Amino acid sequence: MSGMLVLIAVLVVLVIVVPIVGWALWIIISAALIGAIIGGLARLVIPGRQEIGFLSTIVIGWIGSLIGSLLGRHLFHVGTFLTILCEIGVAAVLVAIASSTAGNAVAHRNNTLRW
Repeated sequence: MSGMLVLIAVLVVLVIVVPIVGWALWIIISAALIGAIIGGLARLVIPGRQEIGFLSTIVIGWIGSLIGSLLGRHLFHVGTFLTILCEIGVAAVLVAIASSTAGNAVAHRNNTLRW
Protein backbone atom coordinates (compact mmCIF):
# COMPACT_ATOMS: atom_id res chain seq x y z
CA MET A 1 0.00 0.00 0.00
CA SER A 2 2.84 2.39 0.86
CA GLY A 3 4.54 1.65 -2.47
CA MET A 4 1.32 2.56 -4.27
CA LEU A 5 1.15 5.96 -2.52
CA VAL A 6 4.75 6.69 -3.48
CA LEU A 7 3.99 5.77 -7.09
CA ILE A 8 0.92 8.03 -7.12
CA ALA A 9 2.96 10.89 -5.60
CA VAL A 10 5.68 10.46 -8.25
CA LEU A 11 3.08 10.41 -11.02
CA VAL A 12 1.42 13.57 -9.68
CA VAL A 13 4.79 15.32 -9.61
CA LEU A 14 5.65 14.17 -13.14
CA VAL A 15 2.25 14.93 -14.64
CA ILE A 16 1.33 18.16 -12.84
CA VAL A 17 4.27 19.86 -11.12
CA VAL A 18 7.01 19.41 -13.75
CA PRO A 19 4.94 20.88 -16.63
CA ILE A 20 3.96 23.87 -14.47
CA VAL A 21 7.59 24.55 -13.55
CA GLY A 22 8.61 24.14 -17.19
CA TRP A 23 5.87 26.50 -18.32
CA ALA A 24 6.93 29.14 -15.76
CA LEU A 25 10.58 28.79 -16.79
CA TRP A 26 9.62 29.14 -20.45
CA ILE A 27 7.68 32.33 -19.68
CA ILE A 28 10.71 33.82 -17.90
CA ILE A 29 13.11 32.90 -20.72
CA SER A 30 10.78 34.12 -23.48
CA ALA A 31 10.10 37.38 -21.62
CA ALA A 32 13.84 38.01 -21.36
CA LEU A 33 14.31 37.28 -25.07
CA ILE A 34 11.41 39.49 -26.12
CA GLY A 35 12.63 42.22 -23.77
CA ALA A 36 16.13 42.07 -25.26
CA ILE A 37 14.79 42.24 -28.81
CA ILE A 38 12.25 45.01 -28.20
CA GLY A 39 14.68 46.97 -25.99
CA GLY A 40 17.43 46.66 -28.60
CA LEU A 41 15.11 47.84 -31.36
CA ALA A 42 13.99 50.72 -29.16
CA ARG A 43 17.62 51.74 -28.60
CA LEU A 44 18.17 51.67 -32.38
CA VAL A 45 15.21 54.01 -32.93
CA ILE A 46 16.57 56.67 -30.55
CA PRO A 47 19.52 58.65 -31.94
CA GLY A 48 22.67 59.13 -29.87
CA ARG A 49 24.15 57.22 -26.99
CA GLN A 50 21.94 55.90 -24.20
CA GLU A 51 23.43 55.75 -20.72
CA ILE A 52 21.69 52.55 -19.63
CA GLY A 53 23.01 49.02 -19.31
CA PHE A 54 22.10 45.72 -20.92
CA LEU A 55 19.90 44.52 -18.06
CA SER A 56 18.02 47.84 -18.01
CA THR A 57 17.48 47.52 -21.75
CA ILE A 58 15.97 44.05 -21.30
CA VAL A 59 13.67 45.16 -18.47
CA ILE A 60 12.58 48.30 -20.31
CA GLY A 61 12.02 46.29 -23.49
CA TRP A 62 9.93 43.77 -21.58
CA ILE A 63 7.82 46.49 -19.95
CA GLY A 64 7.46 48.29 -23.28
CA SER A 65 6.42 45.04 -24.92
CA LEU A 66 3.74 44.40 -22.31
CA ILE A 67 2.35 47.94 -22.41
CA GLY A 68 2.58 48.19 -26.21
CA SER A 69 0.87 44.83 -26.62
CA LEU A 70 -1.89 45.92 -24.26
CA LEU A 71 -2.36 49.14 -26.22
CA GLY A 72 -2.14 47.58 -29.67
CA ARG A 73 -4.19 44.44 -29.21
CA HIS A 74 -6.73 45.39 -26.58
CA LEU A 75 -7.15 49.15 -26.80
CA PHE A 76 -6.64 49.95 -30.50
CA HIS A 77 -7.47 46.46 -31.88
CA VAL A 78 -4.80 46.59 -34.59
CA GLY A 79 -2.98 43.71 -36.27
CA THR A 80 0.23 42.00 -35.29
CA PHE A 81 2.59 44.26 -37.23
CA LEU A 82 1.14 47.48 -35.82
CA THR A 83 1.15 45.94 -32.33
CA ILE A 84 4.88 45.21 -32.67
CA LEU A 85 5.48 48.80 -33.80
CA CYS A 86 3.47 49.98 -30.80
CA GLU A 87 5.62 47.81 -28.50
CA ILE A 88 8.82 49.24 -29.99
CA GLY A 89 7.44 52.78 -29.70
CA VAL A 90 6.53 52.40 -26.04
CA ALA A 91 9.90 50.82 -25.31
CA ALA A 92 11.66 53.66 -27.18
CA VAL A 93 9.89 56.24 -25.03
CA LEU A 94 10.84 54.32 -21.89
CA VAL A 95 14.47 54.00 -23.06
CA ALA A 96 14.58 57.74 -23.73
CA ILE A 97 13.23 58.49 -20.27
CA ALA A 98 15.60 56.04 -18.58
CA SER A 99 18.64 57.23 -20.53
CA SER A 100 17.91 60.88 -19.80
CA THR A 101 17.53 60.06 -16.12
CA ALA A 102 20.76 58.05 -16.17
CA GLY A 103 22.50 60.78 -18.14
CA ASN A 104 21.42 63.40 -15.62
CA ALA A 105 22.72 61.23 -12.78
CA VAL A 106 26.09 60.83 -14.53
CA ALA A 107 26.29 64.56 -15.24
CA HIS A 108 25.42 65.37 -11.64
CA ARG A 109 28.07 62.95 -10.36
CA ASN A 110 30.69 64.44 -12.71
CA ASN A 111 29.85 67.98 -11.53
CA THR A 112 30.35 67.02 -7.91
CA LEU A 113 33.80 65.64 -8.73
CA ARG A 114 35.00 68.99 -10.13
CA TRP A 115 36.72 71.59 -7.97
